[in-house]
Parts: sequence; C-alpha cells; structure tokens
Amino acid sequence: MTSKISDIQQHPNVEISVKNFGPIAEGTVDLRPLTVFVGPSNTGKSYFSTLVYALQGVFKSFSSFVFFAALIKELRYRLFSAASSPEKEKMERLLKKLITAEGPFKLSELPSDTRALLQNIVKHSETFGDEFRGTLLAELKNCFDVKSVSTLVRLNEERIANELMVSLKVREEHQTLWNIRMAVSDSDVIFDWGVPDRMTLTSVGRVELMDAGFAKIERWTEPVGRRYYLPAVRSGIMQSHRVMASSLVKRATRDGLECYPEVPTFSSVIAELMEKIIRYEEDANADGDMRHLAETLESDVLSGEIRLKPSASGYPDFRYRPQGTKADMQIGQASSMVSELAPLVLLLRSGIKPGDTLIIEEPEAHLHPGAQTDIAITLARLVRAGVRVIVTTHSDWLLEQIGNLILEGELEKQVGETNAPPVFLHKEQVGCWHFQKNGKIEEIAYDRMDGVEPQEYADIAESLYNRSAELHNRLEELRLNTETVQGIDGKK
Repeated sequence: MTSKISDIQQHPNVEISVKNFGPIAEGTVDLRPLTVFVGPSNTGKSYFSTLVYALQGVFKSFSSFVFFAALIKELRYRLFSAASSPEKEKMERLLKKLITAEGPFKLSELPSDTRALLQNIVKHSETFGDEFRGTLLAELKNCFDVKSVSTLVRLNEERIANELMVSLKVREEHQTLWNIRMAVSDSDVIFDWGVPDRMTLTSVGRVELMDAGFAKIERWTEPVGRRYYLPAVRSGIMQSHRVMASSLVKRATRDGLECYPEVPTFSSVIAELMEKIIRYEEDANADGDMRHLAETLESDVLSGEIRLKPSASGYPDFRYRPQGTKADMQIGQASSMVSELAPLVLLLRSGIKPGDTLIIEEPEAHLHPGAQTDIAITLARLVRAGVRVIVTTHSDWLLEQIGNLILEGELEKQVGETNAPPVFLHKEQVGCWHFQKNGKIEEIAYDRMDGVEPQEYADIAESLYNRSAELHNRLEELRLNTETVQGIDGKK
C-alpha cells in the first residue's frame, strides 16, 4: 500500500510541554505522524504517552455540543442583561451568526469588534473555564487511575512537591488553534487558556434554542479523531479478558459487593481496551486500507490468522489459526507474540481509521528481532494510511528499521513515485524523543548514518564489544602462559 505524501491525512501540529510531571523534570515534545519515545525504564515514556491520550480525551469530551451550548447560554444571558441597544443588537447579530451557520467557522471570519467581544466571553467565562478544567482533571485522574492530580507531581530531592505544569499548543497551517496551560500544586489547580483568531467556533449544522439557554444540535461532527492505546499489559488482557469480565459481573451483584466492599479500579487506558475486546464485533464497513494492514500483519508477522469464534457466554472467544492448517487454538496456547499483536489486528479490522491516534507501548515485546523490524514497517504503513502513531520502545532493531525507512523516503524523493519503494517515511514525519534518567527529554535528530538511535545504544554496544575483547585477551594470555609453563616443565 503506497500513498502520495499529499494524500496522507493531515493532523494538526501538537506541542506538549511538561515540568515536574511524574518521573519527568521537564521537556517538550512536538508530535509527528510517527513519534517514538526511547530511554531507560522509569523515565516517563508511559507517563507522557498517557498524557497524550488524556489530552485527546479532553477534546473528545469537550465536544462541539458542549462548547456550542455553553457559548449560546452565555450570549443569551448577556443579551437579556445588556444595558444599551447597540450592545443588544451586537449580541443578536452574533447569536444569529452562530445559530444559522452551515458548518464550522473561525473567529477570524467575524468583524474585529465582534471577535474581540467573543474572545473576551470565552476566555473569562466561568462556564467555559469550569467545564474545560473539570474535563481535563477528570481525564487525568481516570487515565492515571489516581484520586488527585497532585499525586502526579514530581518530588524534589527533599521529597517536597514541586509545581506541576502542563501546556498544550495546537497549530494548523502556522496558526495557533489552542494554547492551554495548567499548573498544579498541593493546594490549587490554576488553569489558563488563550482564544486565538483561528479557533473553530462550532462544527454543527442546524441549531434549535431551548429553555435555560441550552441548544439542541441536530447534526455535528467530532472535532478530533478517536484515540486508541495498547498498553504493555495487552497480552494479559487478551489471554484473560473472559475471566475478568465474568468476575466483574459477579462482583456487581449485592453479594459480590458485600464480599468486595473496596472494589479496585483500572486506569481508563486499560479499561477502554478491555471494553473494546469484551464488546468486540467485526465491522463490515471497516476502512479497507486498515483491513488490508491487518491481513498483512497476520501473514507477514503472525504467520496465521486471528479468528473470532461464537461463544455461549456472550463474550468473544478469539482463536489463532496457523498458516497451512485448519485447526484453531486458544490465544493463550499460541506464542506470546500472538497475544501481543492480536489487539492491534482487531483494532485494524474494526476500529482505527485515518485521522485517529494510536499509542502502543513496546510493540516489539516478545517478538523475534526479524518480527521487530516487520513491526516497524507496519507502523510506517499506518502513518502513510493517515493514522498518527506514538510508540515507546527499547528495541534497537525497530529503531534501525525506522532509520532505513527514512532512507527509503530519501530514495523516493530521488527516483520519483513510479520507482518508489513500497514502504517509506519522510524524515519530517518522524520524531524520536529520548527520556533520560535526569528527568529531561531531548529530541534525537535524524542522522543519515545513525538514524534515530540514542547515543546510549552505541555506548552499550561499544562497552559490550570492549568487554568481550578484554575477556578474549585475558583468555589468550592465560593460554600462552600455560603453554610457556608446560614448555619449561618439558625441558626439565
């Protein structure tokens, strides 16, 4: 599957900065079509990935309906309380503009005085601030499975909490769409946002005003793509989802609640994947490119097929059928590679579409080095199909293959579309970020010779080589000494 670069789904440019966030001291990440997080364990790669997931959930939850209804309510209140006729007329014109709009439009399309008025309303309205602030805090607590966002604050050397800061900038065509900042301390959460001229006011069709300032919206489109997260525990979910579902149902009875008065919770990252697996159904209208990707992944990497078997329990029963056979086996009886990649196959069949975001922790887990390089090709195909992909990895093989795919992209620019390689990436599509033990995040600039691998990988390889050479030299010295001693003894 090949695509022209101009045909690929264009995602907004997203820049996320954090300070004193979990293991992370500070850092800024500019998300690309393919964003790769590398670095030692416990340096914040999963923290940052989960933050991306949470922020996208904010914009999904704070939908066109919520934003538009709140705006209508605020304008109607100001209309009825306006002191002068010119002010009333201005409010009436603005309400009419919002209500009769056939589709999305931006603040920049309004007259300057009206634009300034609306920016002031949105920026300082408690309705918007409280709604957005509440949505953001709820997403962070759910995604990280914490009771308070303050528990995510990084502690200093004296074990005293610093101030956590998260900022988000969303740009499109070199224009800022959103500029949001949140600061969290032990005692308070401070939230601030800017309202740029190019902010989209609504994505609705016809609107009917109702009592209390609410709006009934008959047609609206989701402002952001959907989000998918494949955590490192996906293998366990695939092998035990039916048991977990049955256990949760049993606990939901009164007897169950009495036996388990304190019910443990999942993070929404894990819970949403479990829900997708437990409620899985094949989608006959799934995106054709994604279904083709699923089939390619099964044939090239899994060497078999993930099959859905009807189950009397009502929960899906997934099986694996190796190539060249007609016998199915349970997922748990197959290679761990199968249960690691099965969720990705299922999402490609009936979930992911161009414009969506897919986050995968350690896609190389339990894979042979050859399969790890194949997964890099799958990621490139997803990017070229229009999916934004974010991965965490410890795999040198995967990074080397990504470097090769960028070289393929340079070759494609030279030879043209007719002779282009089947799969490639352009270097501007890839961003690799190094999470370090000191808590800093730094971008790894692409190098034609070194690709996107961190220097520490080369240092480890050199250290291993030097140690091997040292041991060989010592063994050789011992051999020579032994032969010398034996020669002396022989002469005696």
